[in-house]
Amino acid sequence: MDGVSKDYEIRAVAPDVLKQLRAHDDAGNPPRMVVDEEGGNPLRCCLGRSRPGETIALVSYAPLRRWALETGATPGPYDEVGPVFIHPEDCGGWQGGDYPDAMRGEQRVLRAYSAAGNIIGGLLLNGGEMTIAEGLAEVYRRNPEAAVVHVRSVVYGCFHAETRRAAR
Repeated sequence: MDGVSKDYEIRAVAPDVLKQLRAHDDAGNPPRMVVDEEGGNPLRCCLGRSRPGETIALVSYAPLRRWALETGATPGPYDEVGPVFIHPEDCGGWQGGDYPDAMRGEQRVLRAYSAAGNIIGGLLLNGGEMTIAEGLAEVYRRNPEAAVVHVRSVVYGCFHAETRRAAR
């Protein structure tokens, strides 16, 4: 576990949400099927990477909106919709555990949100300074009111994974 105390759980896109996204995404469009010739695209259904030649679905996803619907929060102006890749069929999903190696990268940004849905902090991980696990532990420690933290790519701004503060 990267040698870090974990006060959060890592979540992929939920199975019931994936079923909806496979029909119509959060922008109201059907999924766009893409053959990933080179492979290596991050998949938010299982927190793995696509294989060369694999057909994957590109969909618009609103992670904070989906979390808010589940928890009763109001994301207001912090609601964002962006592109993510998922398997077009059920793949078994994320099995849990430590932050997946497949979702690591040189530059990530961690965005923390309160239980009300307001952004309350963040942290830029610029590769090598600290691991994602260390960064998440730091964000949750620094922001005791953080209910959820999203991991995003710096270069593309894409949502990678959601973490939620562990129940105490």
